[in-house]
Amino acid sequence: MNAPIDTTPELDPLRDPALYFNRELSQLDFNFRVLAQAQDASVPLLERLRYLCISCTNLDEFFEIRAATVRHSQDFGVPVAADGLAPATVLKRIHDRAADLVEAQYACWNTMLRPELNAAGVRVLGRNSWNAKQTRWLRAYFRDEIMPVLSPLGLDPAHPFPKILNKSLNIVVVLKGKDAFGRAGHLAIVRAPRSLPRIIQLPEKISGGEHDFVFLSSVLSSFVDELFPGMEVKGAYQFRVTRNSELIVDEEEVENLALALRDELIGRGYLRAMRLEIAADCPKPIVRTLLQNFDLPENAVYRIDGPVNLNRVIQVYDLVQRPDLKFPPFQPRVMRDSDALFQRVAEGDVLMHHPFDSFAPVLELIKQAAEDPNVLAIKQTLYRTGKDSAIVEHLVQAARNGKDVTVVVELRARFDEEANLGLADRLQEAGVQVVYGVVGFKTHAKMLLVVRREGRKLRRYVHLGTGNYHSGTARAYTDISLITADPDIGSDVHQIFTQISGLAPVIKLKRMLQSPFTLHSGVLKRIERETKHAKAGKHARIIAKMNALNEPQVIRALYEASQAGVQIDLIVRGACTLRPGVPGVSDNIRVRSIVGRFLEHSRVYWFGNDGTPDLFCASADWLERNLLRRVETGFPILDPELAARVQKEALEDYLADNLNAWELQPDGSYRKLEPGDSAPFSAQASLLANICG
Repeated sequence: MNAPIDTTPELDPLRDPALYFNRELSQLDFNFRVLAQAQDASVPLLERLRYLCISCTNLDEFFEIRAATVRHSQDFGVPVAADGLAPATVLKRIHDRAADLVEAQYACWNTMLRPELNAAGVRVLGRNSWNAKQTRWLRAYFRDEIMPVLSPLGLDPAHPFPKILNKSLNIVVVLKGKDAFGRAGHLAIVRAPRSLPRIIQLPEKISGGEHDFVFLSSVLSSFVDELFPGMEVKGAYQFRVTRNSELIVDEEEVENLALALRDELIGRGYLRAMRLEIAADCPKPIVRTLLQNFDLPENAVYRIDGPVNLNRVIQVYDLVQRPDLKFPPFQPRVMRDSDALFQRVAEGDVLMHHPFDSFAPVLELIKQAAEDPNVLAIKQTLYRTGKDSAIVEHLVQAARNGKDVTVVVELRARFDEEANLGLADRLQEAGVQVVYGVVGFKTHAKMLLVVRREGRKLRRYVHLGTGNYHSGTARAYTDISLITADPDIGSDVHQIFTQISGLAPVIKLKRMLQSPFTLHSGVLKRIERETKHAKAGKHARIIAKMNALNEPQVIRALYEASQAGVQIDLIVRGACTLRPGVPGVSDNIRVRSIVGRFLEHSRVYWFGNDGTPDLFCASADWLERNLLRRVETGFPILDPELAARVQKEALEDYLADNLNAWELQPDGSYRKLEPGDSAPFSAQASLLANICG
């Protein structure tokens, strides 16, 4: 019997933890690149405000999910990742790095954006700048609109520290004196209900400005004394706690996933605390009391020089109609002959690059399928759809029109669980067959299948995409869509739907790659093929675009390819645990991140194959979860002209970008690229110019 292979770093140098960055810390650093957009004076002012808010919202979600996952690993002894860092070490570094980010966010707000907005006539007024007229109006507003819905809670033996809802705005009040029952005041908690607007717009006749706003937190802190008549308010300090929001349902132990998720959602807002934000001037004893109640360490507190709910200032972006302070509007390119889509697709594949191409043909395909008497069946996956989705209405109408409609609704789409439960109920009430996916594997694939009778034969029409069936994100995210009647792809999609809904055995696909079965191995096979080409002296090249990269086997395969001489360019928007530029290991690998007007979301894999390239678009990033623990699809672009278009628009243009690109350095930092002597070029701006030309 052969002895087991020793895979220690000494015998397998490509497993050396020094060759891998930490996924969480890499993800956290992405927000510095987002924040850089808020600091960039060449970006329109209100758009800079939007970038600031995005970085704040991202940080919230990071603590709710990524940091919470690290804490879970620490508590339950989960094995360390490829970087070799213990969870306790990662948590400490997270808090240190997040503290730097928070400091930079509030410096951006206080010293850059707020003064510049004020100069542009968009004023967010602090308490110390209210004049007498504004103060009177705000006090009246507090009494009429805010005070009636508040329920202050004094802390004493009969009123222990209350449960604090995740990310809710709260004020801790220090009191002196006695209340009506003779109870001595000490501390009280005032929670702002979520029904209250976090940004209040002052009437122009009161304020004198058309766009004058105040934070709800400022109003609460200013007039909180009215909630405690007869007592003296010695101090009022806003705070907010961020909690773990990752729902954990043992799918194999529950009889009904939907009911189990509904139960979990009830308590989601009160899971374990991960971070405490509090006013910078809050006394240390109160901070210690809060940390003790939330069971948080000292480094989990963030003292805030401004409103703790800074991301809520995004309402100013929505309320202020100032085109001069925003990106110029654009109209996506509209496909010709969309009123006869089946005929159009029968003649050749249709490729769309969103948001530069309109998402309307996808909606139109479902609508025409619902109304066409020759359509027999519609099958679709839904991960995120948005509110009041036209897609859902078309699917409901299709079922009412007698079509056989099957929808795979992924109930576990993070933060959309409640919406998807309601969506599933709506579809089932209309007669749609709803499937909740596969136990243990999120269904993240984006697939639509239409079966249509044409003469004496049945023909399959398919839509595949890298993004969700969500009209809103289709205008804000870059994604690739393909509508095709190719028989092989139609057969593959049919088999995948049958596998998901009917518990079918492993299938052999003709054209597509599928997680958790062939996508991972298919990527590895193609990387290894490039390695063999390079060793044989043939041209070898890999270009891949994705949101994140951390799968160790893929990274080791890329390192081996680099060592063989394969030239590798990776366009990775967020977390990347591969370390580029290491001599003798990854010196042929370059990694860049693009941060621009639109969120980069398309996944495209291109393998040179010695002049006969393979090009796949996919729903999956090169992450462990996507390649091994989800239902994902990778689909080829078979039409040579369309493949060339994707290669240019989604890959080559992004490699030429020298305005929105950041290059990952061997030490883990990112360097913003500059045009230098080259002509300035932005991939997104170029694509926008093409639709306007």
